[in-house]
Amino acid sequence: MRKLWKKVFAVVLAGTFITGALTGCGAGKNESKEKKTEKIVVGASPSPHADILKQTKDILKDKGYELEIKEYSDYVQPNTALESGDLDANYFQHKPYLDQFNKEKKTNLVSAGVIHYEPFGIFPGKTKNLKDLKDGAEVAVPNDTTNEARALLLLEAQGLIKLKKGASLTATKKDIVQNKKNLKIQELEAAQIPRTLKDVDIAVINGNYALQAGLKVNKDALAVEDSKSVGAKTYGNVVAVKKGNENSKKTKALIEALKSSQVKNYIQKHFNGSVVPLF
Repeated sequence: MRKLWKKVFAVVLAGTFITGALTGCGAGKNESKEKKTEKIVVGASPSPHADILKQTKDILKDKGYELEIKEYSDYVQPNTALESGDLDANYFQHKPYLDQFNKEKKTNLVSAGVIHYEPFGIFPGKTKNLKDLKDGAEVAVPNDTTNEARALLLLEAQGLIKLKKGASLTATKKDIVQNKKNLKIQELEAAQIPRTLKDVDIAVINGNYALQAGLKVNKDALAVEDSKSVGAKTYGNVVAVKKGNENSKKTKALIEALKSSQVKNYIQKHFNGSVVPLF
């Protein structure tokens, strides 16, 4: 009987050892199959860009990427950081601004994809209605070339000024040829304009800065860019990368995630017309 039990014990012990060994081998194989996570660092304006990017984290995670978002409150640092290699991409600007920045700063940044459009709006400050604007009223507009032109085109569309023929997307206040109400155009840094509303009569504000200030283009604005305007057709917000990286696996994964149905639904439901997907 003792010999029989010894044989049984030996068989069980051997089986346990073999099972453990196989399990260990299996675990090793599974571990070797695990994908290494690669980081994607993207610079963005807090809203709507960073908010939209956050919706891609799980999508990118499934593709083996960890998304790190660095938020910037101005239009210069995200491009200089991208040029220096501190960022893999940025998402905050439209193509005309990117082109102008490259020209002025001698950078080599390109668009990897157009994601959305933010309608510009004229918002009330001390004056609550465009019809009530008095002679000499103060109007705040962005001071960077492309955004100032966009603001002036919107003012022109409302019949408040008239621009020199052909000025279009390069217009500055020097190109105003008719200003019946002698509006005083104040060129200010775009991010600062929402804070000046109490000091000016009206202000033309970029969509993202309006959102950050709690302003809703479709509810608070006195006038909004028409969907068929030059601005609407030209100023789609892009994902920018350093030239040569536009077709990298990392960039393609980011663009695919941003153009997913999940992100599109989020934009449409969350921003109520203040941000419009272009895919």
